[in-house]
Amino acid sequence: MKNLLKGIMALTIMCFAAAPVLAFPDVSDNHWAAPQIKLLSEQGVIVGYPDGTFKPDNNVTRAEFAAMAIRALGQQHTKVAQPVHFSDIDEEYWAYSDIQKALYFDLISCDKAGELFRPEDSVSRAESLSVAVNALTTETISKAKAQEVLAKAYIDANIIPEWFIIPAGKAEILGMVVVAPSAEKAALEAERPATRAEVTAILFKMMEQAKLNPNAKLAEAMRKKTGDGFVVDSATVQGSIGTIPAGTILPIKLTTYISSQSSQGGAMYTATVPQNYITRDKFILVREGAALKGQLLDVRPGQYFVRNGVLVLKNALITTENDQTTVFDGTAEIYKDRNWWMKFVRWAFKGEKLEVAADGYANMKLLKPLKIDLTNGWIYE
Repeated sequence: MKNLLKGIMALTIMCFAAAPVLAFPDVSDNHWAAPQIKLLSEQGVIVGYPDGTFKPDNNVTRAEFAAMAIRALGQQHTKVAQPVHFSDIDEEYWAYSDIQKALYFDLISCDKAGELFRPEDSVSRAESLSVAVNALTTETISKAKAQEVLAKAYIDANIIPEWFIIPAGKAEILGMVVVAPSAEKAALEAERPATRAEVTAILFKMMEQAKLNPNAKLAEAMRKKTGDGFVVDSATVQGSIGTIPAGTILPIKLTTYISSQSSQGGAMYTATVPQNYITRDKFILVREGAALKGQLLDVRPGQYFVRNGVLVLKNALITTENDQTTVFDGTAEIYKDRNWWMKFVRWAFKGEKLEVAADGYANMKLLKPLKIDLTNGWIYE
């Protein structure tokens, strides 16, 4: 029940991620943030409400913003080994994982264990801009320089919070400060709750800057991982996404003994990826040790003068290093390599028996393409 409730809460910002809304009835084409809202909704970074609206002037909670920022940076599948304890959220809270990732990537900070996160408070403009700046590698500037830059642009530059002066200065230098064009005079309004439209525009600017100058942890996470292994010649790479096309033959290592003489059709089998599947440029597609599971699709015993044995495997699932279990649709037909004479004998007299030891190999033909994020090994369903 707890997991069910957790999932329901997550839907408040993620319910349309699988089928993003491309237009909202309450966001006109001439709305100042319409382009950013359209783009980020297409990418599943932001979502609308169940009634199909976006409500651009509504506020955003701190928890919602943490989740949005992590998705904007493409790090929703990152695993955090050492979570930080907050006194007002636990593992059952819907955004717990995203908040921990925001901490890990230095988007937000925690001065001491057990402090409050205030997940349901509205995120302020200062907080949202600070997160955006923290996602980047930036040049060091002095407080005086930041004040000078801000004073030229904003009427309230002299009253912003002390902690926000340098982040605000950096944001201004990078062109990341968002001010609605309807404002008569440009003001930072640092402590005012940010609207959904403002948050969207800030996240868009953060995404663009992070492609060029991510902070150190993000740079490592966004790097395509390389290694040695089985080269999948047919694999293609576009950006950070690798694709193994349908029809590709991949080696697998059985961890279950199977035999045409003793196994039963429909029985389950298990296997593993025996070595990394890699592209020609050595980008890792699937890591060694990923677990495979499927059924024996066709099993027929070999009988002399009647038929040769038949063993056909139908794979269904793969579990990766990310603990992701998803579809891995493939089939493998077991056969023995024979010289021409034995091929003739088995053709003429039949009766061949087939088996694969618990550490034996088979070749799996992929029936559906596999799309993989090369930065973290996540398989797109």
